[in-house]
Parts: sequence; structure tokens; C-alpha cells
Amino acid sequence: MFSAEARIRTDRAGRYLTQLCGHTARVSDLPHDHRRDEGTAMAIPRRAECSGTDGVIEFDRGRCALRATGEELVLLAEADDQRHLRLMQDAIAARVQRIGRRDQLSLTWRPEPVAPGRPGAGIQAIIGQLMTPAGRDDPFPLYAVLHEVGPVSALSNDSFVICGYAAVNQVLRDPGFGLAVDPVSPGSGSDTVRLMNQSILRANPPDHGRMRSLISKVFTPRRVAELRPAIEAAVDDLLAQFSEATRGGTTDFMDRIAFPLPVTVICELLGVPPVDRQRFRPLAADLTGALELSGDTSPAVEAAARELAGYFAPLIRHRQTEPGDDLISALVAARDAGDGRLSDEELLANLILLLVAGFETTTNLLGNGLAILLDRPGLTAALRAGHVPIAGFIEEILRYDSPVQAVTRRAHRDGLTIESVPVPEGSDLILLIGAANRDPARYHDPDRFDPTRTDIRPLSFGAGAHICIGNNLARLEAAVAFPKLLNRFPDLSAASDRTALRRDRLVLRGYQTLPVQAAPREPR
Repeated sequence: MFSAEARIRTDRAGRYLTQLCGHTARVSDLPHDHRRDEGTAMAIPRRAECSGTDGVIEFDRGRCALRATGEELVLLAEADDQRHLRLMQDAIAARVQRIGRRDQLSLTWRPEPVAPGRPGAGIQAIIGQLMTPAGRDDPFPLYAVLHEVGPVSALSNDSFVICGYAAVNQVLRDPGFGLAVDPVSPGSGSDTVRLMNQSILRANPPDHGRMRSLISKVFTPRRVAELRPAIEAAVDDLLAQFSEATRGGTTDFMDRIAFPLPVTVICELLGVPPVDRQRFRPLAADLTGALELSGDTSPAVEAAARELAGYFAPLIRHRQTEPGDDLISALVAARDAGDGRLSDEELLANLILLLVAGFETTTNLLGNGLAILLDRPGLTAALRAGHVPIAGFIEEILRYDSPVQAVTRRAHRDGLTIESVPVPEGSDLILLIGAANRDPARYHDPDRFDPTRTDIRPLSFGAGAHICIGNNLARLEAAVAFPKLLNRFPDLSAASDRTALRRDRLVLRGYQTLPVQAAPREPR
């Protein structure tokens, strides 16, 4: 049974309870076709009644109990599954808005508070809601509920949800927790899973350290810093194109800046020809479905994995005979050294991972950051004037709206604890990074965007042995792009004729489209 609660602040709670039950009772008496017109065909009310301060509405696959107090109307919805719960919530919310139009009533559903003796059921309901489109679009109210429960919550005897900052940080750094790698036999199962399992993303010691030591040579702080002139040139070129696009009216920031900048940078590092770069965005969008908590291995995901492998295989062969000053050539040389540092499968898997991870998180960082600015004109002016440091602004983006919201881990030995909670060996953990970054025990007023905070240490790129190998590069790209963008487009604003669209993802959080309009000025 899945449940959710809503509380409506009103001094007319009893009156609205009676109206809501009465209206629903009338709708339940209508013929089926008429109820479809009322918008309740998918959540059909069967019966509604009320008595004094209590009421109930019965649906096909659930029920909603109502209680009126002197200050609020409380609704508790229960259904057999998440889909029917969501349909009930939508139907009830529509009626509340209809009967409460004069008082501008609205309601927000939250998972039912966890009851003593059944913590797993309540946490499962929260995770279930996170997996819905509404939960993926705005997970932060659900994170807040989890924080009220505690930093560590049990889903079952061998699975846990971790939302506290200190707890997530501990797990990321503790070698007793590692990646959950389930073996896949050759010739069977998912191409995507086999591919991921061969990369540093899913590797455990000693394989992880062996592969990472080779790749990390390209992402040293010194080498990343040396990329700044090339990144500045790429930004200037893209802003010139962006300027031309905005002269015609609305244009999409994601298409024009947020995607092409990081893909240009990572492809230059890898040695991918410019003519091929545009093709990677839809492939990466499909492939990263496998990183969601649901572990999507749909035909589209599998096809993306095969196409990317088919692209890199001949490129690897070409670099073997004609090496260049790029990461592909360096890794091909490592594979061919004959010392076992890198296998053919590991080379291919890590190149695909570096390409996809190299622009996915940075694209989301740029899009999420601009969306924040578009809602805060005063902050835009402060950044342009230098009153707010760009470094603090970027760290607060990462904290407030993390490009990566969740990762998973597994307990690899017995005797482990998290915040004094015993975690048996073999237990699976969901680490909610987005929740940890908004932990009220770590940050004051965590739901407020404040780039002047001190000691901002977001976990958005992870921590410990698996910290994102390109995190400094992502920060540098954002640090170059935002000042140049704000200087070149002082009146940049959200488009008036199109709305922004978020990607329907939880783990990798970002925008599909972010339409903007502006009148550019010449760069200084």
C-alpha cells in the first residue's frame, strides 16, 4: 500500500470537507462517459461520505480519508500502487482547486510520515514518488521528508537510503563500501551493463586504481589549468554564434552553449574529429538511462551502447597506426605496452564513459546555473559587478541543484555502520547526493540559494576514490562561460514565448531545453 498526505491551511476546513465529499459523491453518480469529461476517468470515485469533521472518498484502487480541524484540512490518500496513488492525487487536487477557487486553495502532496514499526514502508513510498515524473521534476520536498526521518533509513533488511551529508560523505570515502557489480556472462544479458562494468565507473579495487591511474594523467590540475585559453576561445566562438541566433528572437541555451562547449572540450582531449561531435548528444541521452536508479536497459539504451562502441573501435585502430597528442592515443599505447595495464574491453569502455561523462555533467551544470540566474536578476547584476565571486556561485549551483542527484554503493564487508546504523555485508545503498547537499544539519536554510555561503563543499562530483575525474575541468568551463555570457548579454532573460523543459531524469538532473532571449552587446 502506498500513501501520501496533504495539509491545506484554512479556517474553513469543515466547509471544504463537506463540499469536497459532496462534489465527489455527485460525480460518482454520473455515467462513466460523463465522468471522463470531468477528468476522473483514470481515478474513478466510487463513494464519498462525511460526518462532522471526518470524511472518506473511495476510488477504484484506493481511498482518501479527510479530517477537518480549526486550522487545516488534512487529506491522507492510499492506493495499491504508485500509479493509482498519483491519479488519485491529481483528481483530488483538481477538485480542491475547483471548489476553493475563491480562497485560492492549493495543495502539495507529501509521503505519509513514517509510522513507528513500519519504517521500510514509508521510505519505500518516498523512493517510489522520487521515481515518478513529478518526483523527478522536483525531488526536493521529498528530500526534506527524508531528512525529517533521519540521515540513514532502511528500505529492507539489506537495503538503505542515505540522505545525510555526513553519512553520504562517509560512504563515498570508506573503502568498505564499493560498487555493486553483478557479473554478466559473455554473449548474454545487456551490452550496456557489460560496457559499464569494464569502466572505472563500476570498477572496484584493484582494477579501479589501475585504470584510473592511467586516465588521471590527462586531468591533473596543471594540465586542466593549461586548457583555459582553449576553453576561452571556444566560449568566445560559441557566444558569437549565440549572438547571431538571439537576433532572430528566442534561442535555446542548451543547444547553443550548454551542450557544444563541454562536448568540444572533451572531444579535443580525446581526439574526436569535430565533424562527429554533434551526433553524441542523443546517444549520450539514451545511454545514461542505464545510470538511473531503475537501471534502464531498454532497446534505445542498448542501441546507443552498440553505436558508441562501433564508433570508437575503428578510431582506436586508427590511433594505433597514427597516434596523436590525445587521450585515445595515450590509452592505446598503454594497452599495447603488454604489461596488462589495460585490456581491449577496458579501453573501449572507458573512452565511451569519458566522452559521455565529460559533457553530460557539465552541460547540466551550465543549464541549471543559468536557470537559477534567470529567476534572480539581482544575483545576475551582483555577479556581473563582481560583488559575488564566480567560484562561490559555481559551488552553490552544485550544492543547490546538483547535476548528479544519486549514486549507488554496496557494503563489501561485515561490521560496517553509518551514523551508528549497522549495515550488513552485501547491503545495497542509494546515496541521495542531491539531498545530502541540502542537509539542514550541514547547511543553514539549505533550500535558499546563497553563493556567499562559507565552506560550501558539495558532494555533486562524489568524494574519495571515485570522485569524478573531470570535476576540475567542469568547474573551469563554468568559471569561463558564465562571466563571458553575462558580460556579452546583460539583459539575458527567459523566453516569453517558450517554456523551459527539464529532462525526465532523477540521477542526471538537467534541462532538455532552456529558451532565452537577449539583445547582445559587443564583447569588451
